[in-house]
Amino acid sequence: MAQQLLRIDQLQVGFPIEGNINSAIHNLSLELYPGETLGIVGESGSGKSITALSVMQLLPTTARITGGSIWFAPRNATQPLDLTRLKPAEMRKLRGAEMGMIFQEPMSALNPVMRCGVQITEVLQLHENLDYKTAFSRTLQLFDQVKLPDPERIFRAYPHQISGGQKQRVLIAMAMACNPALLIADEPTTALDVTVQKSILDLLLQIKQDRGLSMLFISHDLGVIADICDRVAVMYQGQLVETGPVAQILSQPVHAYTKGLLASRPSLTHKYKRLPVLSDFLGSTVFIQPEHITKKETEQRHTELYAQKPLLRVENLGVQYPIRKNWLGQTIMTKYAVQQVGFQLFQGETLGLAGESGCGKTSVGRALVRLTPAFTGQIWYGNVDLRQLKPHEFRTVRKEIQMVFQDPYAALNPRMRVGEAILEPMEVYKIGKNKKERKEKVVDLLETVGLEADHYKRYPHAFSGGQRQRICLARALALEPKILICDEIVSALDVSVQATVLNLLQELQAKFGLTYLFISHDLSVLHQMCDRLLVMNQGKIIAEGYPEALFSHSNEPLVRQLVEATPGRKLLPH
Repeated sequence: MAQQLLRIDQLQVGFPIEGNINSAIHNLSLELYPGETLGIVGESGSGKSITALSVMQLLPTTARITGGSIWFAPRNATQPLDLTRLKPAEMRKLRGAEMGMIFQEPMSALNPVMRCGVQITEVLQLHENLDYKTAFSRTLQLFDQVKLPDPERIFRAYPHQISGGQKQRVLIAMAMACNPALLIADEPTTALDVTVQKSILDLLLQIKQDRGLSMLFISHDLGVIADICDRVAVMYQGQLVETGPVAQILSQPVHAYTKGLLASRPSLTHKYKRLPVLSDFLGSTVFIQPEHITKKETEQRHTELYAQKPLLRVENLGVQYPIRKNWLGQTIMTKYAVQQVGFQLFQGETLGLAGESGCGKTSVGRALVRLTPAFTGQIWYGNVDLRQLKPHEFRTVRKEIQMVFQDPYAALNPRMRVGEAILEPMEVYKIGKNKKERKEKVVDLLETVGLEADHYKRYPHAFSGGQRQRICLARALALEPKILICDEIVSALDVSVQATVLNLLQELQAKFGLTYLFISHDLSVLHQMCDRLLVMNQGKIIAEGYPEALFSHSNEPLVRQLVEATPGRKLLPH
């Protein structure tokens, strides 16, 4: 076998806290060979990103390597170097030139006050001593290689002026600028819709093939790992629990944690009454096989749901945004985000809204709660057109139609304790006789969504992403709504946390009779959750039906494209 490009030996990383070391990585050993893609998979907090940052020697100042070594073989060196012993100046020469990294969040990784192209010319000038004209030309070539449209426009653009997929491609171009031997990709497709995700994965595979580089690919999504990696290492609580060829690990997992990760994934081919979660595997001697929802049960539910009158009717909905204003601030050009959208929503139903980023899904949801103004159409809630209500009249309806947002941290006030955040809307709408009764209800809601009573006094930063999403659900439920609009609420969560949130939503629906408008780009999640599905493209509904029929028999090209782009569809067990 060829000499290892990267070898991690007994690595230990810790965070010093009050004189003690809180260990994040425990005796980790891995190896990566030339031309190989090694995947590292695990939940948030398993140590994946800390491992990558250790290799790049970019650990936060609060962390330190307490043991082990990281051996890397640069192309111009006669023998491998121990990265943990290099001086900062020596390490800077390797970063960018010999090893590149694609960071998880492109908006945070790119400098918001520098044009995208300048951020790459800077890398070329620093590592290859190029003049600006040559670096400019090379940057345009890189943008063309990563398939960015109109490279000169992207060069001049600031990060906020391009889409998420385009920002990710700029980061890839930056990482590949000096043709490194090692590329580390840390969750490069998290929260991207499936078609953009597939294009990014295809691009990385093409670059790997063209340049013969090695890749360390980090993800919590086993489907993505299945599509791009040769071998996979599974991490749990800072330890390596299982490693081997991708096909072997995914088809015959040995460790209970790996089995739990695989089982927690929703499927495109069948629905569960309850998704398996990690606790079913870890610390349990007997695993109960999850029950499938049968075709007869599905048909019976449809019969009961659609025998009712609709709870909400949307007719000819249109939403537009200003894209150009004159010097007086008056809008002189607009663009339609939603055009002629119509649908019905029935009591107790979960209606899915699918499509690529920018198709208008979120705009529809926000228009229903008047967070975005609708310019045309009617929104009938019972016999009332919500668009005709004055602001003070709509306030009484708003508590019955609540929205849970995609980013739970941004949706919560970081300076407000979570109990107070849940209590506040109850005080506004005078729910409960007094503050004592409201506090009791807040505690009950926290326990209903799987949290604890003593979480009342904590701030949002003290919770994980999945816990914050539960807090947002509790706040929405505080007003006793009839309809919940869920906007991509599990898109950035680990698959195991995602499973617990989806199970919780189904339990809440059964307990409170809730009706959901469920917005997502993940077809497997939509299949698990939804009774009916609408597919949007360029602001219009292009397909409608039951998920089972749409995914298997649709003649709509975009629907087939979304199904084909679902990661791990062919390799992962269903």
